[in-house]
Amino acid sequence: MQELILVVDDEPKIVRLARDYLEKNGFRVTIATDGQTALTAARREKPDLIVLDLMLPQIDGREVCKILRRESGVPIIMLTALAEEVDQVTGLEIGADDYITKPFSPRALVARVRALLRRTKGEVKAPSVIRAGGLEIDAEKYSVTFNGIPIKLTPNEFKLLQLLASRPGQTLTREQLLDDLHGGASSIDRSVDSHIKNLRKKLEAESNQNMIETVYGIGYRFIER
Repeated sequence: MQELILVVDDEPKIVRLARDYLEKNGFRVTIATDGQTALTAARREKPDLIVLDLMLPQIDGREVCKILRRESGVPIIMLTALAEEVDQVTGLEIGADDYITKPFSPRALVARVRALLRRTKGEVKAPSVIRAGGLEIDAEKYSVTFNGIPIKLTPNEFKLLQLLASRPGQTLTREQLLDDLHGGASSIDRSVDSHIKNLRKKLEAESNQNMIETVYGIGYRFIER
């Protein structure tokens, strides 16, 4: 079945452009033009991925992203006219998996959608289950638990945890992690730090342990407690 993409933007031209190119490339598309409608559509339609504008009427994109992240791990690409790095980092910190700035190439949008969907589906096959103390990472079920309690992660958080936990004690550089996350696509270096920060909070909330150590100036490593 074709993947369903929810495009959320209050500019009709942007919606038409994104919808037309995504449909031409084999995706099904549903649309929303404000934050409240976006939340309703996401809950009802269960899209495979959401393209979410930052500036929206009723409920802005930041708040929509926060709400969605509390409810699901659906992949989110933040769409914004703001080119400042701080805005891009803010989007990533609240749970977006990637960002693209306006004006954008529709081909670039399609490429980002495809790349994020590939990552979400978990192309990394081995090991399928990683266990470290009370932590269990199941790639086939796409789930993480600690002592049997589920921990809800975004696709990028899951991928980072899987990469780090599969090589316990080994330091992975930011460049290595960024390349695995984005498949060589350009991204800002701080996006890894933002995802790691959110991942740590979620792991520590259940385990009361810091499983991911910072190797200053280099990257991160997973420590089995």
